[in-house]
Amino acid sequence: MPTLPEPSPGDDTDDAPPLGQGLAVAAESLYLINLLLLPGLGFLLLLWLFFHHRDSAPPLARVHLRQTMSASLWAGALLILANLLIIVLGGYQTAWTWIIVILYFTTVHTTLVLLGILGLARALAGQPCRYLLVGTLLS
Repeated sequence: MPTLPEPSPGDDTDDAPPLGQGLAVAAESLYLINLLLLPGLGFLLLLWLFFHHRDSAPPLARVHLRQTMSASLWAGALLILANLLIIVLGGYQTAWTWIIVILYFTTVHTTLVLLGILGLARALAGQPCRYLLVGTLLS
């Protein structure tokens, strides 16, 4: 049975993570934390990370930082739009309120979370990610 040759020390077979992968994972994680666990605080941490590393980060991290920041801004704008729609349709005491809230969470919020999960998976794999529609604001 043939055996595979042992890799020499100079081979590129080491399993070092791609440059900027940790920062990319942090950005994607903070995006999901903002949507699911700690809204506001997650956004502030992501905003700090974005402004602190937007120019100095490696390309992989820069792509993920831009996508998560852009998607977070879109998420905030869509949430404000949903609230304005509730107010225009009669305020928070009408049946329209629950229709809009349920539609918002089952379509918009779920889509944003799914994009974040896919982005996190790409970051963990060391690959760039571009969110559809909501990831183009800061590109």
